[in-house]
Amino acid sequence: MPAPASSKTLYRIDECPDLMADGCVGDEHGNLVFLSIWARDTAVQKFLARLTLGRDEQGLDQFHIINGQSGSLPVFVGNVDNLEKRITRAYRRTLFGSLTNVWLFDRRAVKPDKANASALALLPRESAHRLDRLWSLVRDTCPLPLLDHWRDIVLELLQARSMLTRLPFALGPLEGHRLAIDVPGLTQALGGLIRSNVLITDASGRPIASDLPLEAAA
Repeated sequence: MPAPASSKTLYRIDECPDLMADGCVGDEHGNLVFLSIWARDTAVQKFLARLTLGRDEQGLDQFHIINGQSGSLPVFVGNVDNLEKRITRAYRRTLFGSLTNVWLFDRRAVKPDKANASALALLPRESAHRLDRLWSLVRDTCPLPLLDHWRDIVLELLQARSMLTRLPFALGPLEGHRLAIDVPGLTQALGGLIRSNVLITDASGRPIASDLPLEAAA
């Protein structure tokens, strides 16, 4: 997972006024995929503790990020056991004492779920290396053998079949992508492309992706 670039915008968390977020990524259902927060250590520890408690115990199963453009944006925590965290203490000499930066993120963003052929990617917005990073993720996750010179064709196929999608909710410097491979469907599609000589083993003779007859994979 990449280190996010510095973000000039801070967002307030409605339920925790002592916290400020500089990045958040959510999935299609508003579930938390990535969150970067800044606060004093005591406020951070209180927030993390509330995530593990039930609602009746003043716990948090969701929170709201205040965005000046869209108002209040709900974020659902889901299963806390699926989240990992990284904590860094920085800016020790501020008017407010030392500040702590915490990342919370879905563990599939750093370790693909190979059993279910699914994964998440967190990338800098408009990264020049987006295709390389996504292709690496596909190869790490997919149980099928894939040749590197198939990259553009296979990525286009995955996107066309909604097996590789961009997550709709992102604040701050990062964007999110979901990989959910239908292995039988992809196997059939790749087989069709191989039989029609769209995918070949010789890298020097590969077709240009923009001219690709994806209907051959149907």
